[in-house]
Amino acid sequence: MPSPYAPGRYRATPTLGGGARHLALRFSYGLTPELVSAVKGAGGGLAWFDAQLDRPYDATADASLCDWWPDLHLDAATIWQRQVSGGRGTWEVMADYARRLLVRRMTSPHQVHEVMTDFWESHLHVPANGDSQGVWRASYGDVVRRHALGRFDELLVEAVTHPAMLIFLDNATSTKSHPNENLGRELLELHTVGVGAHTEADVKASARILTGWRVDLWRTWEASYSPQDHWTGPVAVGDFRDANSDPDGRRLTRRYLRHLAHHPATARRIARKLATKFISDTPSEQVVDELAEVYLAHDTAVVPVLRALVRTQEFRKAKGQKLRDPAEDVVASYRALGAEVVAPRADDHAANAVLWQSDAVGMRPAAWPRPDGPPLHGDPWASPSRALASMEVHWSLAGGWWPKKGVTWQSPQQWAPELPIEFRDLVDHLSRAVHGRRSSRQLLRAACDAVETRPGERITGDHRLMAWQFNRLLGVLLDHPHHYHR
Repeated sequence: MPSPYAPGRYRATPTLGGGARHLALRFSYGLTPELVSAVKGAGGGLAWFDAQLDRPYDATADASLCDWWPDLHLDAATIWQRQVSGGRGTWEVMADYARRLLVRRMTSPHQVHEVMTDFWESHLHVPANGDSQGVWRASYGDVVRRHALGRFDELLVEAVTHPAMLIFLDNATSTKSHPNENLGRELLELHTVGVGAHTEADVKASARILTGWRVDLWRTWEASYSPQDHWTGPVAVGDFRDANSDPDGRRLTRRYLRHLAHHPATARRIARKLATKFISDTPSEQVVDELAEVYLAHDTAVVPVLRALVRTQEFRKAKGQKLRDPAEDVVASYRALGAEVVAPRADDHAANAVLWQSDAVGMRPAAWPRPDGPPLHGDPWASPSRALASMEVHWSLAGGWWPKKGVTWQSPQQWAPELPIEFRDLVDHLSRAVHGRRSSRQLLRAACDAVETRPGERITGDHRLMAWQFNRLLGVLLDHPHHYHR
């Protein structure tokens, strides 16, 4: 006897093949009709991906993308003076920074660049929620964005010597008489070679190499290099050796950082993190080794590594294995619903309110408090409380109840591709639009239960589904496992 829940097939709504969908989901913040069209227009998933990687970086266009929060252009001293004078606090400016990240992820056509900016911001993590590093944090984010698809050795030099990093990891006040080991240690442990590939003597030498890079804290916030504060004398970190006789240690710093970026242990660490982010929580040693070889063979350039990664058999087999983190979930939901967000004019406008929604699900971007950056694996985001929080936000978005201002939601009539339409075909159309794939028996049955409608029921413009139940149907799609994974 045929199942009453045989899914419909609404072929007029385009979908991607399994491989192209997998690639687009891993390297975007969620499918949209525009993304599906771009992938098809490029000639397939790999062609779209290569085109995203080949695009020359346009700093001006990138800076103007959703540039809706003017305080992010203030210099460090002005941000601080506004805080101490009782004006707008640094934490409020940093909330704007997280909002801009979220909205750029929603709207940018350059999704691979956005995803890789997120990856490097997490790897070279500087929290955006501290008063001290916060005054320089937007500038730091611009540096990471500029190098997101470039060479790691160049990114490492600019990131480690940036005032935001110097402040966050206490190098801003490090001197030759009292070298602070924090940045020197995390540089080895988190940013480059990793735990087990260095000694305590290496940490001390690393800290000495970095002395001299200063920031005038709590006053002008100006960054400078102070030769009189630089520790001189022979230094050795692993197989790096230098006489370090010049009081101006800036060139030494650059030699040291480039050495670390090209170290085989760093190559394996970067390769493992990329594989964990984009393949699975437990990538094989073989794929890590393969990607590390590509990284070293191309002078730490990340693009060749990404091209190799998506062409591995392990990547192709890893469909549906990565759980979206809270911010990814919220952004993907806005994208799936076709929300059109505009520049905010008040706190309750969508471009501002999306930050509170990300908080509600678990965490806003750039808020992880420790220097190791947010986790790349799914376990921390797989709790029942997270699922319930996601469902609550999904429910609010599906109904268009909050936020209501500064955003345009599709009406039920806009969602329906035609009317009247058989319910099973409507569910198939929505599955293609929201999940990027055909519907299944399980999805159709859940949809039928949610809106108390039979699979073959004829949906007209005045059907109760269109009048007051459509949010339930969208909620089923957003709460489906397909939407929780990327």
